[in-house]
Amino acid sequence: MADSSKDEQIGFHKGSIATLTKEYQELARLVSITEQLIQAHLKALKELGVDIEKEAKEESKLDNKL
Repeated sequence: MADSSKDEQIGFHKGSIATLTKEYQELARLVSITEQLIQAHLKALKELGVDIEKEAKEESKLDNKL
C-alpha cells in the first residue's frame, strides 16, 4: 500500500516538473518575441529621430527630484 502511494507521489511530481518545464519554455519564447518587438519599435523611433535613451535619462532625473 505504501509503495502505491509513493509511486503516485513520484508520478505527480514528475508530471508537475514536465508541465512546468513546458510552461517555462513557452514563457521564454514569449519573452524573446516581446524583446524582438521592443527592439523593432526602438529602431523605428531612432530612425524617426527620437532618442529614447536621452528621454529615459531625463525622466530618471525628474523621478529622482520627486
